[in-house]
Amino acid sequence: MFVSIYLPPRMDRIIHSSSISSSSTMAANPQTHFLFITYPMQSHINPALHLAKHFATTTGATVTFSTTIFAHRRMFSSTTNSDKGFNDGLITYLPFSDGLDGEDYKLTTMDSKEYFSLFRTNSKRNVSILLNDLATSGRPVKCIVYTLLLDWVVDIAGEHGIPSVLYWIQAATVFGTYYHFFHGFECLIKAHADDPSFPVCFPGLPPLQIRDLPSFLTDTEADGIYATILDSFRELFKILDGKQEKKMKKPKVLINTFQEWETVALASFSNEVEAIPVGHLPKEYTNSVAGYLFREDEKKYMEWLDTKEEGSVVYISFGSVSMMKKEQMEEIVKALKESKRPYLWVVRKDNREEELLEIEEGEDGMVVEWCSQVKVLAHRAVGCFVTHCGWNSTLESLVCGVPHWTDQAMNAKLVET
Repeated sequence: MFVSIYLPPRMDRIIHSSSISSSSTMAANPQTHFLFITYPMQSHINPALHLAKHFATTTGATVTFSTTIFAHRRMFSSTTNSDKGFNDGLITYLPFSDGLDGEDYKLTTMDSKEYFSLFRTNSKRNVSILLNDLATSGRPVKCIVYTLLLDWVVDIAGEHGIPSVLYWIQAATVFGTYYHFFHGFECLIKAHADDPSFPVCFPGLPPLQIRDLPSFLTDTEADGIYATILDSFRELFKILDGKQEKKMKKPKVLINTFQEWETVALASFSNEVEAIPVGHLPKEYTNSVAGYLFREDEKKYMEWLDTKEEGSVVYISFGSVSMMKKEQMEEIVKALKESKRPYLWVVRKDNREEELLEIEEGEDGMVVEWCSQVKVLAHRAVGCFVTHCGWNSTLESLVCGVPHWTDQAMNAKLVET
């Protein structure tokens, strides 16, 4: 069964979370300026850009969206001067340098410890310069919305006297899991990290097992990239704890979920954090930037879908990072043959087995390098979605999933329950 989900956010609570003003005041004050800063990965850019567009269209505020020059160039690869600022009539896009602006490294290097260290050092300096430039040009930023792995943004915002708010782009259940991990459960989880069936009972959350937890919590390598990323999460929760101590009130966090699905999870940390579910925002905005880091395939896949019967097509996509081994791809081909169903399969250019895919593509199958997933999932012909269970994909459809890492096992658990 295919289900599409949409719940509009309550903008009044979001605006109040930035300690600026109500949405009605903002509509009358065009000088209100939000800066969205996001890590240069597709899974971070998508939800941040959707929320930025929603802010721009519903509040009347000025919105600037910023990620690294490398990612910015890929987002605007079809335009001239693709490393420069761009305005699509809705949002202004201004990149910052992470010190690695060239095309000579792959997106997959962004999960390396070396990159993460360089990213932090260089980005702090250059985002500060960006804020100064905006202020000098008469467009001072009034609030910064930042996503995961960017704990250092809070320091920069504080130096400039700008309020900042975290946009948690994963599930509320994942937020609750990290919260409890850093507040009393770390030793227990680390002690049983090698036992996938070990039960874990967090306050207010349904019973879980080690296998359900985000992979960053259970990896035991002390000096790897997982440990580095976990430290960034640790800093995020220290920041939230610090806000609570200084202001003697609960910090506010925007969360990419909706109340009706994760009522229990949202309640599990409600005494410590005021979570503001902003809903799922898959809306397509006319003439606005899609934000893809990959060039959309020129094959007419939507027209191809038009020729298929309702609910007949299997759509397969494993996201922007996961790398499939040849043996795994062969298994998928075997399953597709046995299903005797038409399929649309997204296989990125950096993960293609040409000999295999060229043989299998035909009238009943199409392989594309990238596509508009929201459009595909909304098409009447799509009846099954096989996915890596990234949170964006999970929200866009209730799915048949194959989780790989980070929060994906827990996302699959949410769909299962």
